[in-house]
Amino acid sequence: MPSTRRLRPAPAPGQGTGATAAPPGTGVQVALDELGTPLSDVTFVVVDLETTGGRATEDAITEIGAVKVRGGQVLGEFQTLVDPGGPVPPFIQVLTGITTSMLVGAPRIEEVLPSFLEFARGSVLVAHNAPFDVGFLRAAAARCERAWPGHQVVDTVRLARRVVTRDEAPNHKLGTLAALFGATETPNHRALADARATVDVLHALLGRLAPLGVTHLEDLATAADPVPPDVRRRRTLADGLPDAPGVYLFRGPREEVLYVGTSTTSLRTRVRSYFTSAERRPRMTEMVRLATRVDPVVCATPLEARVRELRLIAQHAPAYNRRSRAPERMPWVRLTVEPYPRLTLVREVRDDLGLAHVGPFTSTGAARLAVEALHETFALRRCAGRLPLVPRADAHGCALLGLGRCGGPCTGEQGPDGYGAVVAQVRAALTGDPSAVVHAHATRIRTLAAQERYEEAAGVRDRLQAFVRGAARAQRHGSLAGLAEMVAARRSDEGGWELVLVRHGRLAGTAVVARGTDPLPAVRTLRATGEHVPVPTAPATSAHPEETDLLLTWLEQPGTRLVHASAGWSLPVRSAHAVQDAATAVALDLAAPELTAPGAPGDGLRDATVRSTA
Repeated sequence: MPSTRRLRPAPAPGQGTGATAAPPGTGVQVALDELGTPLSDVTFVVVDLETTGGRATEDAITEIGAVKVRGGQVLGEFQTLVDPGGPVPPFIQVLTGITTSMLVGAPRIEEVLPSFLEFARGSVLVAHNAPFDVGFLRAAAARCERAWPGHQVVDTVRLARRVVTRDEAPNHKLGTLAALFGATETPNHRALADARATVDVLHALLGRLAPLGVTHLEDLATAADPVPPDVRRRRTLADGLPDAPGVYLFRGPREEVLYVGTSTTSLRTRVRSYFTSAERRPRMTEMVRLATRVDPVVCATPLEARVRELRLIAQHAPAYNRRSRAPERMPWVRLTVEPYPRLTLVREVRDDLGLAHVGPFTSTGAARLAVEALHETFALRRCAGRLPLVPRADAHGCALLGLGRCGGPCTGEQGPDGYGAVVAQVRAALTGDPSAVVHAHATRIRTLAAQERYEEAAGVRDRLQAFVRGAARAQRHGSLAGLAEMVAARRSDEGGWELVLVRHGRLAGTAVVARGTDPLPAVRTLRATGEHVPVPTAPATSAHPEETDLLLTWLEQPGTRLVHASAGWSLPVRSAHAVQDAATAVALDLAAPELTAPGAPGDGLRDATVRSTA
């Protein structure tokens, strides 16, 4: 049977589930399989590489050195040069002493890698700055079309940061640590020598970690990023949470919502991560210390989980959520309706005839950049306040009039007809084709770049980016705001259908239909039981702007089918959404400069003036 869901409020305080921690002082019997593997029984393979550069996807290995140890005893060594398939860069030759001629006749990585993987089979890999060495080995395995064995990896740099203070050593480089611990081998940027030095560093670090309770292999997983004991004790808050997608609410001692998060796979797994070394945000550690329980809200689909998260954040304004807390504060840019219209920043969309809006923007700063982009393209007045249709006798122009960046409607130099033509072009850029703004700014960016005035070019780019994003958002949201009802469907991972009901840009309900079940009855049920959504003032929708963004992203993905719509859903071919961002805008303008005819408003975007159409 299909499962139809209408979005409902989160559970009331006290309805969450969770296990209770054992009373202090209670003894706990540990099972034998929980004791772990003593470090003295672990086989480590300490590896070091020399390469032609620092990028694993583009550069190649020139030498591999490795030492196998267990219980402090060396079991074997592995060393070979590797032909990288090209010359060794000069600075690498100076650093390592490995020249191109030395690698002539050396085996290729396709021959070396199987031998190394056999040497390291069943061991724990150790390296100094392990992401570098292991990253190259994994990339080599991918190029050789071999599966990576998935070794546990220990990074001696991270261990050193835990137990070696700045008073002992100025840094945690291999040479510094080798000197500090009296390693028998001095690192010299050759693979085997550096691997031998890393063995001595590893043993010294493990000796320092033992008094801190790191005595088993399992302890190494959290040794570099230890979890505070009081945080680890609170991991029972995750007990009993469902293994399903949804939203979780951390609540404080007064039942207040501290934090709202989402998991698109498993609530239990996601919440458990807050009590492990995977969580490194200090604010989250502080939040976990205050939390008394976690309330789950199970959702049918990942989309529903993301939408619920946004709504709950907007509803509760949790202290530890940084985003989406105040959608009503997101600014819009409005073209006013008055004898001589102007651009203003507002917090709401009004339905006065003739108004034009773009947005909402993520910040006031972004909205102001968009306004600057329009002012630099069109000779629109920038003064505040309303101007009378007939100018006052004592009116005088500002500096912008003298610079040619305003037609002067305040003094009568530009009449209603001439200024109205400018306003019509601004309105067209806001609600439809942005090519005038794109062409003006793209031309300016190319001019500044040719003059190597890159900081100024970056400023022009930022203004164009802000405008394009705000206009695209308004156009995309406006396409859904006026749509009373839409039902869309997409195949689920299990082979069934995910159904989504959207009304005026808001998620009004969801349904999941099992594989092999006719989805049409579920569509009818969804439409009959979906949430009632009031009609908004376009281009604003009836939902949080980020919720509408989520719905549009879901609807626009390949494979989504439109089942029902109360009206047409479309965007203009020449729209801000077609431009996407500043980089795309500049590229499109360069490829198709005819988007704006020569002599059109803003053509060229001069340093000190913009042409007036009056």
